[in-house]
Amino acid sequence: MAIARVTLPWPPKDLSPNARLHWARVAKAKKAYRHACAQQALVQGVRRLTAGKLHLSLTFYPPSRRAFDLDNSLARMKSGLDGLADVLGVDDKHWSLSIARADQIGGMVKVEVRHG
Repeated sequence: MAIARVTLPWPPKDLSPNARLHWARVAKAKKAYRHACAQQALVQGVRRLTAGKLHLSLTFYPPSRRAFDLDNSLARMKSGLDGLADVLGVDDKHWSLSIARADQIGGMVKVEVRHG
């Protein structure tokens, strides 16, 4: 049973491991995306948990029909997941993850949080 469900914005292209950008631009993008995901989680009612371990199921809804690798999509999400960890109050070292790609487009990432 899900503890929380949250829809996060699609991670920006600047966070792709394939992007070859100046470190300052990447740092700015990471900070902005972490904050955006934390704010979205709060707006959607996610609150601090008292849990030892969590399992997160991430479903990626790409913004277009263009092919997106799941491993790169997950890498782009790192700072967003850090923002979610800030809100949940559970360090992401205590998380397990499952990832999937949706057939629909949408430009978002749906996250379901369960006890680990």
